[in-house]
Amino acid sequence: MFDDTKIIVGLEIGTSKVCAVVGEQNADPASAGLNIIGIGQSPARGMRKGEIVDAALAEECVRNAVVEAEQMADVEIRGVYLGVTGAHLRGFNNRGVHPVVSADREISEDDVQDVVKNAKAINLPAENTVVHAVRQHFLVDGHDGITNPVGMLGARLEVDMHVVHGNTNRLQNSVRLVKGLQLEVEEIVFNGLASSLALLTSEQKEMGALVIDIGGGTTDYVVYADGVIKHTGVLAVGGDHVSNDLGHGLKVPLSRAEKLKCEQGSAFVDETARGRTLNVVNDLGLTLKTINIEHLQRIMSLRLEEIFQIIAADLEQSGLHHYLRAGVFLCGGCARVPQIARLAELVLQMPVSLGQANTIGGLKSALDQPEFVTAIGLAKYGSLKVRKREGRPALAHRIKTTFKSLLRRG
Repeated sequence: MFDDTKIIVGLEIGTSKVCAVVGEQNADPASAGLNIIGIGQSPARGMRKGEIVDAALAEECVRNAVVEAEQMADVEIRGVYLGVTGAHLRGFNNRGVHPVVSADREISEDDVQDVVKNAKAINLPAENTVVHAVRQHFLVDGHDGITNPVGMLGARLEVDMHVVHGNTNRLQNSVRLVKGLQLEVEEIVFNGLASSLALLTSEQKEMGALVIDIGGGTTDYVVYADGVIKHTGVLAVGGDHVSNDLGHGLKVPLSRAEKLKCEQGSAFVDETARGRTLNVVNDLGLTLKTINIEHLQRIMSLRLEEIFQIIAADLEQSGLHHYLRAGVFLCGGCARVPQIARLAELVLQMPVSLGQANTIGGLKSALDQPEFVTAIGLAKYGSLKVRKREGRPALAHRIKTTFKSLLRRG
């Protein structure tokens, strides 16, 4: 039995699946201090485009996934870090300003808290709430690129932050569902942020990287540059839309279209598919219709290409395209589609690879699966939060002591 105080759980309630990942904190820096010890999943019902449309059905799926994760990890799950997505989520950058009023002009932790508070004081729609306010860099008297200004001298403190916000009621629907299962929601986390935490190394964040998580009902994407988040976005398009397109284009039921997508699908029209056909049969083995494989793959290719084109246009508008020296990392269930990295490279005009949660230790079978990346990232987010809370008082004391010592020497 594991020590429950060291257990961190990430819960993703997705459009096509619910996934619960149990991590145990450890002291190993090679695994980012987290070891995956259990995973539970359940096909999702009562969900559409990453949001709940039938709470009773969704609750049953969450319960099944949590119970499976508990059994595998041999722990009792009491709280979770809950992933959220949806087209209502928006991200933007904002700057806060704060004058340093102390007599000696030494910037204190209180000054930092005040400038962060000012950066968060934004005019959001009344029905919205802030999900994340992520610090990027501080500026002291116009000097930028400062990661921690505490102890420095200055008259004007500024901070750049990336703010993610969304509709309060729609976010609370997921929270209420989880609390109805007698589980605490430690924090809600944007799925795209969680995925990037699981996939990217510090070096890749510094170089500049784009993470694209293509799920069943939504596509989340996050841009890192200079080590911090610069941009986020959510598209209400995912793998389910590919299946819908196939259902309409091939005139087959949605369940059959989903199966054809998995068995015959490709992001590019394969040369070997030209002229090939496939007979669709019923339960009795009788042929219902004949499918053209080239037609099937062309339908898939066009929909996936559209997703990447929308993201490319957003990056171009944001002026971030040239910062992405580490390239693009794909995850989510749709990352399994054959040749999808090749298609993304063609549209985005930069190197693309399939992301793996290789900065975390534990169950190899889970870490290699692109559809588990978000839930693993949620557990990693929780682990980082816990460590930050535990280390903050000691760190603040060390910084203050160091700077006072330097001032005395001066």
